[in-house]
Amino acid sequence: MDAPHVVGGPAPAVPGRAALEVSPLPGRPGIRARGEISVLTRPSWEQALSELARRHADVSYVELSDVAFVDVAGVTALAVTAMNLPDGRVVVENPPPQLPRVLEMFWSGLDRIEVAL
Repeated sequence: MDAPHVVGGPAPAVPGRAALEVSPLPGRPGIRARGEISVLTRPSWEQALSELARRHADVSYVELSDVAFVDVAGVTALAVTAMNLPDGRVVVENPPPQLPRVLEMFWSGLDRIEVAL
């Protein structure tokens, strides 16, 4: 099992600044994110998704129960990552409410993403 690795670790506690922490999921392929996915944290999110795609084998998990907000561009990055996988799917667990809505609005036929609430 890989040791925890933080991608784009939390930003210093500065009022008005968003932070995103992404780490591997213990015991299964995927990532866990904590914080916000927005314009301020998108580079870290996209880097984590690139790593997820690089290590992808059939099913990858993205656990988002500790994500308070994801913007449309963050959902787009997730959808594009899933569309570019050679096979398999991404299971998104416990996302913030706007993520399934945005997926349904713009990528309703995308069967490479499964949302588990």
